[in-house]
Amino acid sequence: MDMCVRRLLLLCVFFMISVSVCSGACAEVDSDTEAVAGREFKLGCISCKVRLEVEATATVDWHFRAHGQDEFIHIYSYDGESNIIDERFQDRIKWQGSKTYDLQDASVDILNVTFNDSGDYQCTFNRILTYQHYEYSTIVNKLVHLTVVAKATRKTASIVSEVMMYVTIIGLQLWLLVEMIYCYRKIAAAGEEALRASAAEYLAIATEGKDNCAGVQVAE
Repeated sequence: MDMCVRRLLLLCVFFMISVSVCSGACAEVDSDTEAVAGREFKLGCISCKVRLEVEATATVDWHFRAHGQDEFIHIYSYDGESNIIDERFQDRIKWQGSKTYDLQDASVDILNVTFNDSGDYQCTFNRILTYQHYEYSTIVNKLVHLTVVAKATRKTASIVSEVMMYVTIIGLQLWLLVEMIYCYRKIAAAGEEALRASAAEYLAIATEGKDNCAGVQVAE
């Protein structure tokens, strides 16, 4: 029974850790690179802090280099407020990143995507880490190569990863179910054995009492 309890506790701890990691941790996931003309597209950019306990502030700048061009052009910045700089993206960029001063997610939505939006996008984090006696500045660049297509196409890697995710979830659920059934049977068997032991002990006590009574009567 103790082994079953330990197994169930380990499973609970595993799932709690999995949920907390998924919900609370920062992961630098790469942005999608294929947008569909006429639709909305999320341009992803994530830069996690190395030292989570250190206070920090950050601003973000987005630059764009169209196909055939050599230099990047500053199109957008965020310092707590959105600032669209390039007229080509006026009213077409929407901030979707962090809402705090300590920015780690600088993702933006491009609205009403056009074929002219194809090209390279560079996201730049300007972060200041505040220590007890000094401040330290860091600059992190992320590059996204965007291709605009007329119709969405789903890549094989995306399909395989989604299938593997569902297989993993179903496998974990089946494993948990098997462990619960196994432990239930062990606990039920232990309970029945305890009942049989209690009944045998009761009968033994009753028999001993009856023999004692008979001995007393004979003695009289």
